[in-house]
Amino acid sequence: MSRTARVERTTKETRVLVEIDLDGTGAAEISTGVGFYDHMLHQIARHGGFDLTVRTVGDLEIDAHHTMEDTALALGAAFDQALGDKAGIRRYGSATVPMDEVLVRAAVDLSGRPYVVHDEPLLTPYIGPVYPTSMTRHIWESFGQAARITLHVDVLRAARPGGHPDAHHVVEAQFKAVSRALREATAIDPRSAGVVPSTKGAL
Repeated sequence: MSRTARVERTTKETRVLVEIDLDGTGAAEISTGVGFYDHMLHQIARHGGFDLTVRTVGDLEIDAHHTMEDTALALGAAFDQALGDKAGIRRYGSATVPMDEVLVRAAVDLSGRPYVVHDEPLLTPYIGPVYPTSMTRHIWESFGQAARITLHVDVLRAARPGGHPDAHHVVEAQFKAVSRALREATAIDPRSAGVVPSTKGAL
């Protein structure tokens, strides 16, 4: 069974193409025009073990908001489409990821019920010239809604002695943790015999 999807999203603000293979090797071709966001989407592919293509052209002359939001929405829709009826998957996944001084925990339920909880410390306004750190929460909210999943992301530790949290480490550790949790949740469970993992019979 092929667990792949192709999603195109076009508005007056953006044009987005996302292709995904949940049973890939982590290969990625990413271009959004927001360098740090590209770097984060590469984390999803590599640490999730997903083959991922993302091509976004957005109104960056205004700011990065629409580009990042619409890409997250298309990525979530692609995940939902590729999962199909979710028969045989593990459904739940979690990961705790350290990145130097930062520690992040992510937990996911491919429940069909969108709900996102996100907790991170106050960060510097930007990473690089165009990635607003305030958008990280909105990325998870947009992705979670479109993917129809329950997602919790908690930054457990971020402090550096005598200094502010390193925004790059805080955000990157989140993407790595979510990717690892998704990898576990989307994996096929050999003990499930192709059954949808819910007493309701559907997710």
